[in-house]
Amino acid sequence: MPKQFWLSTFTLTAALMLMTGCAPDERATRPLAPVDSELGTTDQNVRPRPLAPANSELESTERNVRDSGDATLTPEDQGETRGDLEITAAIRRAVVNDESLSLNAHNAKIITRNGVVTLRGPVENSAEKFKLQTIAQTARGVKQVDNQLETKTP
Repeated sequence: MPKQFWLSTFTLTAALMLMTGCAPDERATRPLAPVDSELGTTDQNVRPRPLAPANSELESTERNVRDSGDATLTPEDQGETRGDLEITAAIRRAVVNDESLSLNAHNAKIITRNGVVTLRGPVENSAEKFKLQTIAQTARGVKQVDNQLETKTP
């Protein structure tokens, strides 16, 4: 009986391995990127991204260069302590729930480190800038607010 059991087990295992291992994997044989014959010519399918004029509001090269250094806080610098996360979440909820604020204000960056809140990004006007600062200052646990919001209009 034990010999027959082991023989059956071996046969079943071998059959299962053959069934699962015999089908070719399509992902392994398919090229990762389309070849030119699939796309036509590359020049027809790739269009250069339009560039904004240097003086345009859409041009953010200077801002991106400024933000790439260590001197300016970005959302990646958000504190990981429970208190910092709770402060940021409370401010974000208050900002999102305020329907009088613009889309830009709703998307402002809120970064909290050791109870110090940094507000960054564009807002429509100075009233929104002040309103976001007030919301941040009234949040529980906030020690200080660094308002770096930029107004579109004076």
